[in-house]
Amino acid sequence: MAMLSSQKTRRVLSVFILAMLNVSIMLSLRTLPIVAQLGLTSLFFFVIVGVFFLLPCALVSAELATGWPKSGGIYIWVREALGDRLGFFSIWMQWVHNVAWYPVILSFIAATLAHITCPPLAENKFYILSVILISFWGMTLLNYTGIKISTKASSFGVILGTILPGLFIIGLGAFWIFSDRPKALNFSTQTLVPDLTSMNNLVFLAGLFLAFSGLEVSASLAGEVKNPQKNYPRAISLAAFTTFFILILGALAIACILPANEISLVAGLMEALEKFLPAFGLSSLQPILGGLLIIGALAEVNSWLISPVKGLHATSVYGNLPPVFQKLNSHGTPTSLLFFQAIIVSFASLVFLFMPNVSSGFWILTVLSAQSYLIMYIMMFTSAIRLRYSKPHVPRVYKIPFPHKGIWLVSLMGMAASVFAIVIGFVPPAHLETGSPLFYKMFLGVGLFIMCIIPLVLYQLKKPSWYLPGKSHEESNYEL
Repeated sequence: MAMLSSQKTRRVLSVFILAMLNVSIMLSLRTLPIVAQLGLTSLFFFVIVGVFFLLPCALVSAELATGWPKSGGIYIWVREALGDRLGFFSIWMQWVHNVAWYPVILSFIAATLAHITCPPLAENKFYILSVILISFWGMTLLNYTGIKISTKASSFGVILGTILPGLFIIGLGAFWIFSDRPKALNFSTQTLVPDLTSMNNLVFLAGLFLAFSGLEVSASLAGEVKNPQKNYPRAISLAAFTTFFILILGALAIACILPANEISLVAGLMEALEKFLPAFGLSSLQPILGGLLIIGALAEVNSWLISPVKGLHATSVYGNLPPVFQKLNSHGTPTSLLFFQAIIVSFASLVFLFMPNVSSGFWILTVLSAQSYLIMYIMMFTSAIRLRYSKPHVPRVYKIPFPHKGIWLVSLMGMAASVFAIVIGFVPPAHLETGSPLFYKMFLGVGLFIMCIIPLVLYQLKKPSWYLPGKSHEESNYEL
């Protein structure tokens, strides 16, 4: 009875709050300029990514989360299917991809802030670095207060700073089209399907895959969800639909007003607003919208700050983390891991000081983040297939139809899409100044290798003293 009471007090998230948290994890308006450069062909790519990646992610994570509704998420799923070593590897890859991603999203915040205060600062690398460090350390301290406050802040922020501005941009694009104004976007059937024989037409798929990633992250919060067996699938379905809708129409709105070769990856959204708003006599709204975009981006970062860290901390009961990283505060927050994460991100952010321009650094870090994350997805899809055979009697409130054919089809689609996106990421975009193609590929290859090798080495070095005191290997399996 005491254990049941404890579980009830921990479950503080409703379907709506969890859905908005998922949206804040997946939906980022900073992705719109990347997608807008694809023009009308973005519809084709959205369908491809949606069918072959987003749909498999949603279905597989829903089945796994309702079958194993314990805090730990991807670690628990892969561990149950493929063993503790690969489980730790998977949760590490989910966490470490943020090292490259945090500077990307925070540089978007810095550029947006510059556009509404002092535009020349958007090209100042020291200004960009200062905003990254101040905002990231500030949100790290916020998460020290515990998951209940943190998730509510993210849910409110994503509504105010992502969904509302996204819908507003979509509305501006609709008015622009129907008011018979000049359009940068070519509306013709010939532009719907790209030339698939050219690799340059496919390289931005890596950015799209990252844009639709994250549905499984909230599974590490399954222990805090009210009635997780029913509410988790509902929440991720609502989040997926909201994300898909806003990204498609928002990107097309930007493509209508800005030529593809003039869209900045970092500041393209603000540049579109600077052209939209004066045309409709709404210039006074620019600082307000810029402020809302900053709130939405901060909410997105805040969502990612705690969930993967909590999932990584869950592995400590199996002795996968040194004791120094096992410390929890009174709110159940893994403070040592949060602090360590902030230090690593601070060093990673220094890369902006050595890049030739902000946009090229923005893209390279985006690709590195996507590639490392997609490796985790390959492990997730593999585990889903394995668990259908190794643990068929575990109850799953949501289950992919057709006992074996369904799980094989859905998981293989997701794996094939993930492998393709990893490979295509090594091709540098033709229109971006990324320097030497060899340097581009070496940077990504070495970075990805380092990200993958660290958890394997750390696991090899683990000691019996790293297990939490008083908890055996078997006991931990039921208490996560």
